[in-house]
Amino acid sequence: MSITTATAASAANLTTQSGAFPRPHGNESSTPFDGLFKDAVGQVNALEEQAHAAAIGLMTGQGVDVHQAVIATQKAEMAFELAISVRNKAVQAYQAVMGMQF
Repeated sequence: MSITTATAASAANLTTQSGAFPRPHGNESSTPFDGLFKDAVGQVNALEEQAHAAAIGLMTGQGVDVHQAVIATQKAEMAFELAISVRNKAVQAYQAVMGMQF
């Protein structure tokens, strides 16, 4: 899955049935990007925790197969690499905007 495809899929998940971005609940003053960013980091963290649990289960003999541990580790690694790539693109975009002369 390319970064563009992942970004498009994430953007599609942000829209509601009316086509607008979801509104924050309560007293939260977050933007849709803020929520998307927090969700993405949370998902990467959850995959990392699953990989860690699978590795511990494998080492302690708690019924985790080797292939399950490897798959969980690879999922976590790929999610982390995607997050780093998105971060790098955001930094590049920021630097490009800051480098513009008006």
